[in-house]
Amino acid sequence: MSILSIRNYTKRYEDFLAVDDLSLEINPGEIYAFIGHNGAGKTTTLKACCGILDFEHGDILIDGKSIKKDPMGCKRIMSYLPDNPDLYEVLTGIKYLNFVGDVYGVEPEVRRERIKELASKLGIYDNLAQPISSYSHGMKQKLAIISALIHKPKLWLMDEPFVGLDPSASHHLKKMMRELCDEGGAIFFSTHVLEVAEKLCDKVAIIKKGKLITSGTMEEVKGDTSLEDVFLELEGEKNND
Repeated sequence: MSILSIRNYTKRYEDFLAVDDLSLEINPGEIYAFIGHNGAGKTTTLKACCGILDFEHGDILIDGKSIKKDPMGCKRIMSYLPDNPDLYEVLTGIKYLNFVGDVYGVEPEVRRERIKELASKLGIYDNLAQPISSYSHGMKQKLAIISALIHKPKLWLMDEPFVGLDPSASHHLKKMMRELCDEGGAIFFSTHVLEVAEKLCDKVAIIKKGKLITSGTMEEVKGDTSLEDVFLELEGEKNND
């Protein structure tokens, strides 16, 4: 069974069709890239997958559960990292993580070990006692990643997760992504960094103006060329350089 099943998902804002009849299947063990220009419908789709954004047509299933019919059941086994996380900046990093741990019902001892492991890998452990308001953009991104993973979700939904990360943190995040999938989890994320997607991902979907253009394994989509070349060709830009 798919961990994430998007079935004929359609989202309209009054007269604007943001996403048009999108269907995708993300299976256990897969890192799935979702690429397209700004405004193509990536963030709209990710927000619908995690239950933030309602939609009129189709359905989205998380591990067999409908995000419409059982949103709480879905959210217990998934995480969402937005492209611009809103954090409670009056709190210290550790207080914020403990707050998120309380929301997900993570036991204190498990939580402490998980926070130490993740924060050490991302290079922010020594900063957790500081107020979030003093953090740089990259540090806030790292804190948001830890908060999204504190309950060990089975499905990671991420919108531009590598933006603002230093090379070391990016390296560790990629390793954590692969480790999750090796354990039977799955990841669906958007990115503009096509080189990362090409090296890291098992599958890729390209969306243009709300419509799925192509999807499949990385090898099927890019063939003997690069993902960047395929993307530019499908977007009609390759001959305009």
